[in-house]
Amino acid sequence: GTHLGGYQSPKKWYNSGAHMVWIGTRTKQLEGAHTEYFRGIDNPVGIKVGSDIDPETAVSLIRHLDPDNEPGKIVLISRFGAKNVTEGLPALAKAVQREKLNVVWLVDPMHGNTRKTADGSKTRDFESILGEIKHSHALLKEYGQHLGGIHLELTGEDVTECVGGAAGVGDQDLARNWKSACDPRLNYLQSLHLAVEVAKMLAEDVGHVDVDVSDVDVDAEELHVEHTKTNVRLAY
Repeated sequence: GTHLGGYQSPKKWYNSGAHMVWIGTRTKQLEGAHTEYFRGIDNPVGIKVGSDIDPETAVSLIRHLDPDNEPGKIVLISRFGAKNVTEGLPALAKAVQREKLNVVWLVDPMHGNTRKTADGSKTRDFESILGEIKHSHALLKEYGQHLGGIHLELTGEDVTECVGGAAGVGDQDLARNWKSACDPRLNYLQSLHLAVEVAKMLAEDVGHVDVDVSDVDVDAEELHVEHTKTNVRLAY
């Protein structure tokens, strides 16, 4: 049978109302209703983790949701922020390694790096976003873990919501083309710049160190955006 966004197989229940379901920072209590709901479905389940949860509580929550330690069932979405990731992530990664938990690590470098400018505008810094990605990648590797994904909030438009990066947006530019109804997003130049930096990070990880972002011309004149179609040309 079916019910409100769900599909029931002969043995299991699934939530089919989203690409991925996850438990947020405010609703991940071990005995909470949200956690109990997620125990009853067979979807992969994301858990937002950061400085608000200690490693032992995180381990208990993972076991509660995935008693069979099924690979791919639990996705830990880390959101410490660039300033806190080197202090907070190692203890959590060490606990996961110690307990031999089969989790997928995904970094969310957006929500932990939101700040307000002098005039009260909300923004995020490109360098903080990139910094949390790089630190997470290196720290997880140190503890025998693997960064399996990155959550970003971005757009193909030339908005001015996040500062820094190839777009050269500063705090004073935010009002020029802010379009988000909620959180600040990377614009198309910043997104491309971040992709190049992540590619460089991964290339260095496997021994191919010939990717040098200093030789990449990420310039507005080299990008042509029309509606949802983007043609990108990089000059090396």
